[in-house]
Amino acid sequence: MSEQTERFGFLNSNILKIIALVTMTIDHIGAIIFPQYEILRIIGRIAFPIFAYMIAEGCFYTKHKKRYLGEILIIGAICQVVFYIFDHSFYMCVMITFALSIIIIFSIQWAKKKDSIPAWILPPALIAGVYVLSVTIPGIVGEKVFHIDYGFVGIMIPVGVFLVENKWLKLLVMAGGLFLLGYLSVDPVQMWGLLALIPLLFYNGKRGRIRMGQFFYIYYPLHLGALWGINLALKM
Repeated sequence: MSEQTERFGFLNSNILKIIALVTMTIDHIGAIIFPQYEILRIIGRIAFPIFAYMIAEGCFYTKHKKRYLGEILIIGAICQVVFYIFDHSFYMCVMITFALSIIIIFSIQWAKKKDSIPAWILPPALIAGVYVLSVTIPGIVGEKVFHIDYGFVGIMIPVGVFLVENKWLKLLVMAGGLFLLGYLSVDPVQMWGLLALIPLLFYNGKRGRIRMGQFFYIYYPLHLGALWGINLALKM
């Protein structure tokens, strides 16, 4: 990242993740407890783009690829248990979405390293498989039976951000992905995700002094379980 970009930005990744965490929590409060208040869902649209951008950054900087992917998959699996217990749903949460993004990104990194025709077959093959998983199968069985959060476009947004190096191109890719996500969605509230470009504009490319990755991983399933429990208690 250029020196000019670092001077322009004043938000590190920790601050952005905290913004995403707070807005995500507000979103889930709206989805689970107060669905009648659409403003909560609008505020919540800021979370996914920030987390998606940070996933792309994490794939670039991590030195422990297996652990990085494994942590996301484990948290995703825990969340699926929470969803099934409280909602009896096979809805695949955003952690599964990001796990698929990471798998595609790592396959691209591996293909670049090997730089051979057989190696370059893997990324498009994985993308095709992810398309079947996120579009074809839900179309056949119905999205109420099986659905991956944010769908194929949501999976590919971190991939697109990863593939370009310039910050402004990353933001352009993000804007295009979010617009497409909103256009394809049956819920017009998705278009509000474009607001996330404002805090991302001020990202300085730095992590921050404290490692907060584990906190975010633990918080995600815990807050979902707590909100579902509160919702059940309120209905009694």
